[in-house]
Amino acid sequence: MPAAVAPKDMVFYSFMKPWLGDGLLLSAGDKWSHHRRLLTPAFHFEILKPYMKIFNKSADIMHAKWKRLASGGSTRLDMFEHISLMTLDSLQKCVFSFDSKCQEYPSEYIAAILELSALVTKRAQQIFLHLDFLYYLTPDGWRFRRACELVHKFTDAVIQERRRILVSQGSHAFLKAKAKTKTLDFIDVLLLAKDENGKGLSDEDIRAEADTFMFEGHDTTASGLSWVLYNLARHPEYQERCRQEVQQLLGDREPQEIEW
Repeated sequence: MPAAVAPKDMVFYSFMKPWLGDGLLLSAGDKWSHHRRLLTPAFHFEILKPYMKIFNKSADIMHAKWKRLASGGSTRLDMFEHISLMTLDSLQKCVFSFDSKCQEYPSEYIAAILELSALVTKRAQQIFLHLDFLYYLTPDGWRFRRACELVHKFTDAVIQERRRILVSQGSHAFLKAKAKTKTLDFIDVLLLAKDENGKGLSDEDIRAEADTFMFEGHDTTASGLSWVLYNLARHPEYQERCRQEVQQLLGDREPQEIEW
C-alpha cells in the first residue's frame, strides 16, 4: 500500500506531533506526497557519498571510546546507548553540519532527543496519560514540553542562520560555496527545494522534516546496528567471517576506511 494512503497509528503518532510537526512521518495524503517529492534530491548519490567520511569518523570516535573504557577495566557497555549517540552524532553532522561532540561530552540537544524518544514510548504504555490535558499536568508532560522547546530552538536557529546566508549570497553563489566543501546537508537541500510552481518549504515545514529525520534516522539505525552486533557476538564464527571479508576489501589501503 502506498505510504500516502497507508493508515497510521494516529493515537501513538499524535504524542509526537508537538515535537515532529507535519513531517513525513506524521503527514498523509497530498501534503505527504508534496513533501516526499521535494525531499527526493536529498537522497541523490552525489549528496550521500560525502556522508561516508562522516559515518567513518563517528564510528572511529565510538571505537576509540570503547578501547579507552575497556583498557580502564570497564568491559560491560550498554551497546544501544553508545550506538544511539553515534547515530545521533552522524545525523547532526549530515542534517545540520553541526558537530556537538556528543559522543564524548554531554549535549543538551542530543539529551533532549533521547528524552523525547523515551517519554513518547513511556506515554504509550500509560493509557490514562493519552489525554493531553492530563499528560501536561504530570512531571513527564512538563519534561516533554521543555525538551520540545529546546529541540525546536536549536533547529530554528540553524534554519534562520542558513536562510540569511542563502538570501545574502543568492542560490547560485550559495551552491558554489557548498561545492567547494563538497557537502550539502539536509537543511541546505530543504532550503533550496522548489516545486513545479517555484514554491519552497516554509521554515516550519523545514523544521518538521529536520526534527523527523533526527528522530527516525537515529533510532531505527541504532536498533538495527545493535541487533547485528548482538547476533555477531552470539555467533563468533560469523563475526570472524565478516571480519575477514572487511579486511580483504580494505586490503593495504591507506587510510584504512570504508569507501562508497
